[in-house]
Amino acid sequence: MTTNINIGEVENKGLKKVWSVAEFAKRYRLDRREEARLLKLLGPFASQQELLMNASRAPRFR
Repeated sequence: MTTNINIGEVENKGLKKVWSVAEFAKRYRLDRREEARLLKLLGPFASQQELLMNASRAPRFR
């Protein structure tokens, strides 16, 4: 069975953004323990959504 693919549909969907956990930790100013936890949990690379949903950052009070 074959199906036709519309090029416009493929271009609009896009791809998942994959980040390096180290780059993500640097950008979001995570501490070393949180970066190590994410590395253990997700590996060296993960999608942006996975990182955002699993990262926790200590509140910064004045």
